[in-house]
Amino acid sequence: MELKGTTIIAVKRDGKTVIAGDGQVTMGQSVVMKSNAIKVRRIFKDQVVVGFAGSVADAFSLSDKFEKMLNKFSGNLMRSAVELAQLWRSDKALRQLEAMLLVADKEQVLLIDGSGDVIEPEYGVIAIGSGGNYALSAGRALLDNTDLSAREIAVKALTIASEICVFTNNNFVVEEV
Repeated sequence: MELKGTTIIAVKRDGKTVIAGDGQVTMGQSVVMKSNAIKVRRIFKDQVVVGFAGSVADAFSLSDKFEKMLNKFSGNLMRSAVELAQLWRSDKALRQLEAMLLVADKEQVLLIDGSGDVIEPEYGVIAIGSGGNYALSAGRALLDNTDLSAREIAVKALTIASEICVFTNNNFVVEEV
């Protein structure tokens, strides 16, 4: 799935987890429809942060379903993520949704996608969206070679991605758990 129009990064360091994303909404290949969209938000009594890339309507639908899973499983992030991934992959209507989610609580960061994948980052940083690989590379380099905080790394990595990826801007929303 080729996702255009955003970059979302999650960084975990020193007991802090940050999810940050840009605000660009792109229609097709050449039109910026909005520059200040909010694609990172808190759910489940403000204990979980969700960031999404892909279709906005699809992502909101998945985010709502994920929050219902969190309620069903008493806030267990991994169990809720696995249940959502299984439902997403097996349900005919959900299977058509084009989005990816990064979710985090105080303990874990996970990527959830429509292929049924639930991935925990190996190196404390993970990114999705059109500028995801740029942000991931910058984030890993900053994590390995600086003493910057999780928030500082996320913002700097997104800044670098926004300077390279035409589908990413520098209007960031940053949430920390």
